[in-house]
Amino acid sequence: MYAWQEIDRMPLDEVLAVVPAFHPIWTDADPDLIALCDQEAARGNFRAWAKITHHLTVGMKESGRRGVDEDLLRWAYSKLGHRTAA
Repeated sequence: MYAWQEIDRMPLDEVLAVVPAFHPIWTDADPDLIALCDQEAARGNFRAWAKITHHLTVGMKESGRRGVDEDLLRWAYSKLGHRTAA
């Protein structure tokens, strides 16, 4: 049986605790960079964090970068689908 599970957005303090534990690319990331990403794109939404993380792992592999930086974040944002009001 399929049931939609509504999950509340995480506040910033929870984001700063959960995201570094979620994926290795965030483990050593600057907390200010995580907060910036949350403010600009993820907004406490775990599904958004998963999408951003996926794009970052692809970008890191393609670019040979070893860590997340603002330039790579902006590139990942460009890969996110944008919803429009109907």
